This record gives sequence, structure tokens and C-alpha cells, in this order.
Amino acid sequence: MKVLGIESSCDETAAAVVEDGKKILSNVVATQIPFHQIYKGVVPEIASRKHAEWILPVVRQALEQAGLSLDQIDAVAATNRPGLMGSLLVGLTFAKTLAWSAKKPFVAVNHMLGHLYASQLDAPTEYPFLGLLVSGGHTIICKVNSFDDLEVLGTTVDDSIGEAFDKVSKFYGLGYPGGVVIDGLAKKGDARAFNFPVPKLDEAGHRYDVSFSGLKTAVIHQKDLFWNKDFEPSNENLCASFQETACRTITSRLFRAVDDTGLKTVVAGGGVAANSRLRSLLAERSDIKCVFPPLKLCGDNGAMIAGVAYHFLARGDRDGWNTTAKARVPQFKRGLAPAK
Repeated sequence: MKVLGIESSCDETAAAVVEDGKKILSNVVATQIPFHQIYKGVVPEIASRKHAEWILPVVRQALEQAGLSLDQIDAVAATNRPGLMGSLLVGLTFAKTLAWSAKKPFVAVNHMLGHLYASQLDAPTEYPFLGLLVSGGHTIICKVNSFDDLEVLGTTVDDSIGEAFDKVSKFYGLGYPGGVVIDGLAKKGDARAFNFPVPKLDEAGHRYDVSFSGLKTAVIHQKDLFWNKDFEPSNENLCASFQETACRTITSRLFRAVDDTGLKTVVAGGGVAANSRLRSLLAERSDIKCVFPPLKLCGDNGAMIAGVAYHFLARGDRDGWNTTAKARVPQFKRGLAPAK
């Protein structure tokens, strides 16, 4: 089964063809970074207009790279939630129209399921496992029972880790996208230069939850309070210390979930899964297996959407032409009390 997947939830116009939920035949991503750099963040109106301009040539290129015509595609899928409403509507409307005109089945896919599936396209992993979804919009630790069955253990109570990276980078004028810039500068710095505080949440109600609002405030407005005077207060040292604290905040909760659940496989997804320090910290835990998508599949892409859609289609699921976009989604079911 060959599925055309379309992704347009934020600022990447993406399309891919995936066969049987595992073999990538094409994967095209048109990035809008140059158009948003001047604003140091994504401008929703610009993003949706660029999607409208690029969606047709991107889909055509995906079909050409796969060596297939539209007639040879078995189904069409698109992201319909969560994300920027205008951006979502461009990809979703295009996909539904394409599927209807070509008389192909259509499937709408949750963007978060796509990120947690991305690594399956490169290194298939048996369920269940612990999922770590870290991106500009989400920070989630969950038990993944199947491609569409997640039990959320913990999430952020305020900002996502990706949002914190972007806002710190914007405040100091370091560049855009913030996560990539901070990761690069941190490699030249010393994480001991600033002793930024690690947020402490109520253990009873937030055993696996994280918070980044206080850390972001400390880095932006209170950095001198946490400066180790034995080091220079350079941007490189600031980024190294900030990144170290942010990544250890995540891994401390994740490792707690590993110990409580007994699940020894962790699968990461989302743009921040490309962060080099996060990857090295997870690798330090020798008793667990950490699976990361290739860097090209960490960010938004159509292949992860097509991969998830295959499993819905194989189960007999289809979505109607009245399916619409949703900027936000209800919480996934929350479960798994800590082990006794």
C-alpha cells in the first residue's frame, strides 16, 4: 500500500510517499525558515500563505521522486491537528480535494502520533515502549502501546522545551531557529558557568511533569544570580548551561518513568530530539535502549504522516470529507501511577 502523506501544521510544507508504513519512497520538505528569520519566530499568516503557494509543487515533487503517478497512490493522508489553524487548513483541504478527485481513501492524522512514529520508518521497535515527544509545541513523556494508543505520564505545566529554546535565543539575538543555534553555541561553552535552577514540582501530582517557565525567566532576566564567577558570562557558556539544565530536567523525569514502568526502550520524536546534548544524556543510561529518528525525520515531515496513516488504513479506518482542522487536541488519556 502506497500512501501520500502531507504535513503543514506549522512552517514546513512537506509531502512524502511511504509504502506499507515503513519504506520511504520519497520525502520532500520545503522549509520557510528564511521567511521567518527576520521576525525571530514563525508568523502564522506568512506560514499559511507559503503553504498555499508551495503545496502543489511539493506534492508533485514527492510523486516524481517516488516514480509514481497519482493513479498509483492507494490513499492520501494529511495532518489535521494540532498546529497553526491556517497552516493546517491548507494541507488538509488540499489533501481532501486530491483524494476526492482521484477517488482515493483519505485519512487525517494527529501530528503528535506522527512524531512518535517517525523512528519506526528507520528502526522498527516493538510496542510497548516509552515515548519522549519534544518539540516547539510539545513536551510529553508517555507509554506508547500502539501506533495510536498513548498513555500520557507527564507533560509540561507551562512552556515546551522547544519554546524555551526559541525565546531565549530571540531575547539574546542569537538567531533562528533557536534550538539549532543554542545547540551549536553550547558545544563551544562550559555548562558549569551558570548554575540555573531546576524546577521542582509537587511529587504527588506531577511525578513525571516538567516546567520550563522558571528556567526561561532565570536565563533571560536573572542570569547574574546564577553566574559562576570562575567563568566568562559568554553566550557560549550561557547556552551550554541553559541547555544542560533543560535537558537534565527532561531526562530526570524520563528516567523516573523508566524505573517506575520497567520499560527499557525509549523512543524519541520531535524537533528537539535532534539536540546533541539530549541524545548524549540518554545514551549515558546504559540499561535502556534509546531510539532516535534520523535527523531528517526529527522535524516536521510527510513520511511520518503517511506511515501512521498506513496503519489506520490497514485497520479499515477512513475519514470523511467533512473532517476539519483543530489547532489543539484534548489531552490523551493519562495513566500509570508509579510502581509500588
